[in-house]
Amino acid sequence: MAHPGGSTARQSNQPDSSAITSRENRWLKRFRAALSGERGEDGIVGVEGVRLVEAALGSGLPVEALLVSDSGARHLPRVAPLLASQVPVLHTSDKLFAGVADTKSPQGIAALVHPRQATIESLLPGTALLVALVGVQDPGNVGTIIRAAEAFGATGAATCPSDSVGTADPFAPKALRASAGSALRLPIVHGVSSTILMAQLRMFHVTIYAAVAATEEFAQQASDKASAFLRPWDIDWKIPAAILIGNEGSGLPAELVRAADARVYIPQAETTARVGIESLNAAMAASVLLYEAMRQRSSGRK
Repeated sequence: MAHPGGSTARQSNQPDSSAITSRENRWLKRFRAALSGERGEDGIVGVEGVRLVEAALGSGLPVEALLVSDSGARHLPRVAPLLASQVPVLHTSDKLFAGVADTKSPQGIAALVHPRQATIESLLPGTALLVALVGVQDPGNVGTIIRAAEAFGATGAATCPSDSVGTADPFAPKALRASAGSALRLPIVHGVSSTILMAQLRMFHVTIYAAVAATEEFAQQASDKASAFLRPWDIDWKIPAAILIGNEGSGLPAELVRAADARVYIPQAETTARVGIESLNAAMAASVLLYEAMRQRSSGRK
């Protein structure tokens, strides 16, 4: 089967190999688009750098092609044990590789990967632990939350727009790098409506916690069970749970906070108010909550 750019026939069990010498080559165009964050109808994702390529090859996801530059070829022995025989290995010059790379100092190795297709239902097996990002715009925050979710045993993640504010694509280059490859392993549903997400969480009897800042305004509203303020260790994380994490500046939409089963906040030392630390950022807050959930689930006690 011919590949764009005319890759050569496979010899024995060695990966397909083809030299690319033109920046107009169809493979290079495909890598250029994917590594810049463009996702076509096939949803393919570009990963760059030896660690992310290694993560992609080890994830079990379909890999369409591997691209290496002259200097990047030194990484081939490292990734070769993970490279399926049917994956074409394409070679190009350092200059042409730099023209498709998203990083300033490229390592000379990249891959095209088909991310897993997750559904809300697939994120909620047994004692589910889901983190939902609502209007989290910074790719670094998105990637860090996904990394923490995998590290602390979450069963999956979902991203939702917040009114007109979307959540950064967890498969975009900066978010992928921040996740250190976790986005390729953790099941993720991207761009789901918060209304649909909440309805499905209810259907599966998942307790929903809205992460909020412990402000006086919210504290004054915490007069009934529905709007109760809970600290992370006040929650029984051993039952199916979902954590809603809001926008870096404006937090969660008020209607989602009201719709949640409870609000969770992270207490801070009293001295922080004097130095101007108002609240933790989205990634820090999510990491603290996910860690407490893992601590309880692994120890079997609060």
